[in-house]
Amino acid sequence: MDIHIRTLKDTQQFYDKNNEAKNLGIYSSSWSLFGVLWPSSQVLANYIYQLNTVSKRILEVGCGIGLSSLVLNHLHQDITATDYHPEVKGFLSKNSDLNNDKEIPFYRLDWKDEILEKVGKFDLIIGSDLLYEQNHGILLSNFINQYANNKCEVIIVDPSRGNHSKFKSKMINFGFTYKKIDTLNYSDNEFKGSIHQYKKG
Repeated sequence: MDIHIRTLKDTQQFYDKNNEAKNLGIYSSSWSLFGVLWPSSQVLANYIYQLNTVSKRILEVGCGIGLSSLVLNHLHQDITATDYHPEVKGFLSKNSDLNNDKEIPFYRLDWKDEILEKVGKFDLIIGSDLLYEQNHGILLSNFINQYANNKCEVIIVDPSRGNHSKFKSKMINFGFTYKKIDTLNYSDNEFKGSIHQYKKG
């Protein structure tokens, strides 16, 4: 598939003219992380491309530059994206235009937020490289559980930052079953992380 993407040039780029990101607690050290293409996101996009997503309502959590969302949108699938960074929506909209696709529904959400009813529930929830800090496992699992349909599949690509175990335990407590998937067929380069699949219903 031919997907066109505008990203930041590198992680040194920073533009927060009105201190919007700073006021949200996003500082210069992590500001640019949303805007570059990470190996985990490429693994997720390759995996999702080969997955049967027809007739599923899909949510990408912490989408960043939104590669998987762009792929699914190009395939005319029902994709919604969410991230906390204030610049994500603009990049996602521009990249949808670059691929001559419709605009992707987007919500700027914090994992700590109460459930936003208008977002709805999802049959498939995906994300990549989300567990940066120890408390993220609890926050992310709670967030996902709020937006998961009674029958739902969750796919998380994690580059083994060491914070997945809390997420896994919490997801199992929520009634999800767990399976680890080999990344061999989904990356051109050696990828040291894993694809984690959770299912319920």
